[in-house]
This record gives sequence, C-alpha cells and structure tokens, in this order.
Amino acid sequence: MKNMEYYLKLNYDIKLRKLTKDEGEGWLAQIPLLPGCMSDGNTPVEALTNIEDAKKSWIETCLELGRPVPEPITDEHSGQLRIRIPKTLHRILAERAKEENISLNQYINYQLSRGVGYTPK
Repeated sequence: MKNMEYYLKLNYDIKLRKLTKDEGEGWLAQIPLLPGCMSDGNTPVEALTNIEDAKKSWIETCLELGRPVPEPITDEHSGQLRIRIPKTLHRILAERAKEENISLNQYINYQLSRGVGYTPK
C-alpha cells in the first residue's frame, strides 16, 4: 500500500497567483489535482511553503478515510498507438502506402502529421 512518504515525493503541479485587494491580497497556492488543497501567504515563497503543509494534511485525510489519492500523470508517451479501424479503411491506407512505396506505418504517420500540422523537428 502506498503511504504518506510515497505521495509526498510525487511532483504535483502547483498553481500560484496573486490575490486581489478584494480577496485579501497576498498569494494563493493551489494543487489543482487535489481538489480544495490550497494555502496562502503574504509572499509567493510563504504561499509555496504553506501549500506543502496543506498537501500533507490533504493526503493524510484521504489515507485515513481510505479514499484514493490522485497521482500526477507523467508525460511518458511511448510513440506507439494501437487503434481499431474499419477493414475497408485499412485496405485503402495499405494500397496508398504501396503506391507511395513506403510502409503502412510511414504512410499513416505522414497523414496524421499533415492532419494536425505537425512538422518533425
């Protein structure tokens, strides 16, 4: 079972913003992935320091109540994608790839790139 130490080591995104005069001024820090987990401070540093305490309390409460603790999603894309397409589309794509004298994978990659305006770096 994952414990407090595990969750505190995770890299949660923190949103930091300056509070308006109507909001009491100062700075607000929030962890969007942990609903309601927020803290404030007179300075950005103070708000960021305080959010660590709020995060610990938020996670501790979830663990005590047996509720799941959301984990940040890492941006790990393998470059592999598996999809299901109609047989007729598969056939058309394979024929076009053959006409271009390239693999089906290269042809689909090219067409997807064109469709979203992606230019390889």
